[in-house]
Amino acid sequence: MSQTDNKVFKAMSSSTRLAILEHLAVKQMHISGLAKALNISVPVVAKHIKILEEAELVERQEFGKTHILNIKTPNISSILDQFAGEHEIEMPKGATLLDALRSVSAIDIKKVGSSEFVVSADGEEGLFMYEVNGNPSDKTVDKYVLDEDITIVWKRLIPVTQKKLSIKIKD
Repeated sequence: MSQTDNKVFKAMSSSTRLAILEHLAVKQMHISGLAKALNISVPVVAKHIKILEEAELVERQEFGKTHILNIKTPNISSILDQFAGEHEIEMPKGATLLDALRSVSAIDIKKVGSSEFVVSADGEEGLFMYEVNGNPSDKTVDKYVLDEDITIVWKRLIPVTQKKLSIKIKD
């Protein structure tokens, strides 16, 4: 385990720091705003922010004497990626990516029109996407035909920042 990993796990071992990350996942905030939201003092929040900054989970933007904090979502995602399973499999030429996924995971499918979409993998529901050799594909998993050696990165999309839109159409 690297020095950075140790700092990340230390940073995430505090319920206060996790609460700070939850607030910053929704919107950027000033230290005093976090203190008010968490009902703790500014010096206590500042101490926790320092630990989160050392773990590279939070970044600070300075505008004169004002400091605005943001969550560093890519760094949090990269830590979680370390726990992802890796498989090396052999598939016959002409098989689909869906066939390959079924060989390593319990997959639930939803059919929409003539396409099939993965809605659950190993019991975890969600929206899924995949990359082929580091690039997103424009095909659904049932339409992607395997004809050469490739590396697939399968991702369950987790809404870190959620937006709900209620759209009203004007006449």
